[in-house]
Amino acid sequence: MTAQIAHRISSRDASPLTAAEEARLTWLTGSVLNNRFLPAPPPENVFVGDGDYRAIGAEFLGHFVRLGGLKPCDRVLDIGCGIGRMAVPLTQYLDSDAVYEGIDPVGEGIAWCTQTITPVYPNFRFCRLDVAHPLYNPEGPLAGEDVVLPFSDGSFDFAAMVSVATHLPLAEITAYMREVARLLAPGGRLFLTAFIVTPGDHARDGARPRFQRGEEAGTWVADPEAPLGAIGFDSGLVENAVETMGLRIERVSLGHWRGGTDAPHYQDVIVAKSPGAPA
Repeated sequence: MTAQIAHRISSRDASPLTAAEEARLTWLTGSVLNNRFLPAPPPENVFVGDGDYRAIGAEFLGHFVRLGGLKPCDRVLDIGCGIGRMAVPLTQYLDSDAVYEGIDPVGEGIAWCTQTITPVYPNFRFCRLDVAHPLYNPEGPLAGEDVVLPFSDGSFDFAAMVSVATHLPLAEITAYMREVARLLAPGGRLFLTAFIVTPGDHARDGARPRFQRGEEAGTWVADPEAPLGAIGFDSGLVENAVETMGLRIERVSLGHWRGGTDAPHYQDVIVAKSPGAPA
């Protein structure tokens, strides 16, 4: 990891919000968590990971705003939107004339979002990206390294990749970074989660998952039989993939997956910015 990246690592980054903004966000995330009228798929259909669907969505709404600088007027790209876990709380935060585009390789998730969310929130749109993945879309015809997202250059102010880089090889992460760099407007922000393995992390008490060295250099896997079920990378690899494509990392906030930390999020968070002033 370069010194420029390393000095930005922190487990607890100060929120940029004013006291009034923080109070409103706290109220809103609580409202999302407790609003029984917001849609949620049947638990057996949630394929995007463990944990409470609504609680995790509300949690990440807070992270998007506090760590990622998300604004209500932003044009949002949700890469790996799954079955709408991030989209549902964002319906309560984004302005009615803001833009949200969600993409995912799992057709069932896209269908649920299109049928359930879009009719009520027409500025929320979803499309299937038929990209190959051994766990989520094994028959996909498009190789991940060749991915081209179906949007125009500079179309978005905020791109989210939550629990996506934790299931991809580094070459595919790099391909997505190329697309994110193309799609973000000047001053736009990337919010990406990953497992960044620093020395000793895999052996810490309470670390979850319990990583072991993968076959590829610099990788760590939870299950050698399914390496993309949860994959981590030596510190510096994902960060360099981000910065090589021209994005500037603004913060790296380490998560509590490694144990022994009171970080407010499980996976590690990277926030990067597209160069130039906002349009």
